[in-house]
Amino acid sequence: MNNTQISKFLSLVLRHKPEEINLQLDENGWADTDELITKSNAHGMAIDFDLLEEIVFTNDKKRFSFNDDLSKIRANQGHSVAIDLALTPTVPPEKLYHGTVAKFIEAIKINGLQKMSRQHVHLSKDIDTAKKVGARRGKPVILTINTMAMQQQGYLFYIAENGVWLTDTVAATFIEF
Repeated sequence: MNNTQISKFLSLVLRHKPEEINLQLDENGWADTDELITKSNAHGMAIDFDLLEEIVFTNDKKRFSFNDDLSKIRANQGHSVAIDLALTPTVPPEKLYHGTVAKFIEAIKINGLQKMSRQHVHLSKDIDTAKKVGARRGKPVILTINTMAMQQQGYLFYIAENGVWLTDTVAATFIEF
């Protein structure tokens, strides 16, 4: 297994399906590091602490974090399981960006950006990151979000440990297409 495959596996069990390996996440999404390693290995995913540490610290998207003493690990955002990341509302920059593809534009014009099965809508602080996100599904279309207007109307924003901006929804009126 290469690091990308292991990272995808970690995303699965730390964001979406911890039950795949009978892993327990606490209310804030933290898993015991030793338990993750033991249960991953029992399910055929050869991981040791050094490899886990390498993936956490070298992943270009900073998908995962350890707690201070490295005894716990969690995904930074993107969960479809109910957890509380215990994030503090944060004042966003004036504009944020969202990368998507053309086939979703009409639905976004009607419904805005929805979190779907995740806990938040994900936004990027720069156009390049939004392009990379959109490019995962095809030719990227970049939407500009008027976060100042949203904040003035009471919308809350959070920033995950990896720099991804999060909010509950983005109405179409706040999106520049």
